[in-house]
Amino acid sequence: MDGKLVERARRELAGAEPQEILRWALERFQRIALSFSGAEDVVLVDMAVRIRPDVAVFSLDTGRLHPETYRFLERVREHYGIALEVLFPDAAEVEALVRERGLYSFYREGHKACCAVRKVAPLRRRLAGLDAWVTGQRRDQSPTRAAVPVVELDAAFSQPDRPLVKVNPLAEWSSAQVWAYIRAHDVPYNALHARGYVSIGCEPCTRPVLPHQHEREGRWWWEDAREKECGLHAGNLAANG
Repeated sequence: MDGKLVERARRELAGAEPQEILRWALERFQRIALSFSGAEDVVLVDMAVRIRPDVAVFSLDTGRLHPETYRFLERVREHYGIALEVLFPDAAEVEALVRERGLYSFYREGHKACCAVRKVAPLRRRLAGLDAWVTGQRRDQSPTRAAVPVVELDAAFSQPDRPLVKVNPLAEWSSAQVWAYIRAHDVPYNALHARGYVSIGCEPCTRPVLPHQHEREGRWWWEDAREKECGLHAGNLAANG
């Protein structure tokens, strides 16, 4: 799928409901998988299994997730009867990172080196076998995602001879709409949400937010809001200059 076709799909799907966007993606691509973070993007799992029960779903285990997130991943696997694929970082790369920088270097040096080993490298390996992937990105999550389209060519993981399509069915939805869906369909959710966590990542890099704080203020709170991407969606930073 080239840039012109992506642009046409973007126009056709503008204003469409997430289920319609998901159906378009799952019917168009055979080699496609849904990325599940262990947070409120579980709504995509709920929607996708209603369209394609054997949809491929994967999650990144960085080795630093909250215990609640591990339990939630297992609950989702059992609730939907899916073969949830859990991806791990390369052990030698993690050992080298910790040996050279320590366990909490991200507080001093920023999170990107740690995310590169624990998240980006495993994701790159998984995406190498796909033509498209589905994410839970929304425009209201952060300044870096304010212009996220529903369909795009993945600027970070496409290869010169093999374009990769990224589908963002929730791009036009708000957090309130996501939670309305969770409650209306009795969708399971991460227990951390009931304790003030909104955007959930690794345990050392995530904390609850206070009322009226933006959800991404709980992620990498020691860094500038314009840098709050872990590398999975590096194209957002490039698009925002």
